[in-house]
Amino acid sequence: MRKFFEIDPLELSGNVFRQVGRDWMLITAGRQGGFNTMTASWGGLGVLWNANVSFIFVRPSRYTYEFLEKENYYSLSFFDDGERRPLQFCGAHSGRDTDKMAGAGLTPVFDAPAPYFEQSRLTLICRKMYHQDLDPANFLDPTIPNNYKDGDYHRMYVGEIIKVLKAE
Repeated sequence: MRKFFEIDPLELSGNVFRQVGRDWMLITAGRQGGFNTMTASWGGLGVLWNANVSFIFVRPSRYTYEFLEKENYYSLSFFDDGERRPLQFCGAHSGRDTDKMAGAGLTPVFDAPAPYFEQSRLTLICRKMYHQDLDPANFLDPTIPNNYKDGDYHRMYVGEIIKVLKAE
């Protein structure tokens, strides 16, 4: 099993725009008895309410949404360069009708408040602090609705980063 050690969020390195927007991440919520993960390329990291936070966006139609609504914690898992297959698989298949772990070749780890993956190089464990549904009445840029042809607007979650796990 790959070993992880905890680092301070201030020790995070790399370009968050590349890591989230281009390399993607897995958002995971649930517990050992039931969880789901999804690929995401929207979100970010920052400081809010005197806390180091992540913010993620999940559509209510996604299976992972159900787990995010039930649980107080979620994880964000980032993978090594070239580790695209698990992310592509999890982005193309629903956990409602597919065993994502088998299909993506992922091994879940359950030693934190939210599951993460042995294959990840970096995982952020986050405690939900806030959520809000995106309201199209507040879109100021006229191109934003192009992302919502079916009206399935995202819910934004803000989570305090309570633990950063880095693979050895």
